[in-house]
Amino acid sequence: MTRVFITIDTEYSSGLYTGPGAADRADNFARSISCDTPQGPAGVSHKLHLLRETGQKAVFFVDPMPALVWGVAAIADIVEPILAAGQDVQLHCHTEWLALAGSASPLASGRTGHNLADFPFEEQCAILDYARTTLMAAGAPAPVAFRAGNYGANDDTLRALAALGITHDTSHCPALPGGACRISLGPEARDPVAHMGVIEVPVGSIGALRGRQRHAQITALTLDEMLAAIRHARQAGRETFTLVSHSFELINRRKLAVNHIVRRRFTNLLKAITTMPGVSTGTYAENPPQPSATLQSSPLLPAKALRTGWRIAEQFASNTLYGAL
Repeated sequence: MTRVFITIDTEYSSGLYTGPGAADRADNFARSISCDTPQGPAGVSHKLHLLRETGQKAVFFVDPMPALVWGVAAIADIVEPILAAGQDVQLHCHTEWLALAGSASPLASGRTGHNLADFPFEEQCAILDYARTTLMAAGAPAPVAFRAGNYGANDDTLRALAALGITHDTSHCPALPGGACRISLGPEARDPVAHMGVIEVPVGSIGALRGRQRHAQITALTLDEMLAAIRHARQAGRETFTLVSHSFELINRRKLAVNHIVRRRFTNLLKAITTMPGVSTGTYAENPPQPSATLQSSPLLPAKALRTGWRIAEQFASNTLYGAL
């Protein structure tokens, strides 16, 4: 059985932050969490509805850092419906909120940074302890898994997680070797592995042209590519495959307009998994990934020019019709 982990980074937008007032928080919630559009909501509640309809599970990595400016209630409004729907809540963290918080920062030094990896070990411990405590104050169970905002973790992040009793991290994205992640694992590390005191669960990827990889994000792959990758993982005997989405990914947040291409992609992904033999969706609360039994990297779904061409055409249509997130 191959377990597909549909992971959803669930976060207010620091880029859309306009102030600490209730109206500002409500607008950010509408654009980043509920994703209210003239066609109805397309954010967390919509995804919960689709998960319930298809009987699937997902992992919502919730960022509690906006509590620095809006209080814990802003995070409880996210956590409560996810838990009520029987889905998994785990920990996310965008350190951009430290600069917006000013004197409310949990760091005595007042230091700010775009990514967790920008901070020394002791300050990462303080940030993560604040984030974990706040998530639990918002009603979530003690988290066992973590993903850094922007994937911006390093080995000190993993050591800090281990010190806090968080057993799993999924910040390593093999397809983005030049990204913000500084964990000392290379692009060949594509399976869960014990690393720096935690189990590192890499984001899934597929083969791309010229020997590269393409990350398994709902906005980065077509439906056919995602399903082909899952079937390939099953045939290769892989126990897990991780997909990434975001709470706001089915809309253009500034226009508050549904992206029908991406929404159809997400909806049909859930429907297709229900009929795939040997495949199920998993959570960190119930069945967290375990380190691979072999040191050999799992093979990638090979790149195909036809699939790649169709993706380029679909992405062009998506960007032209609906714009960027």
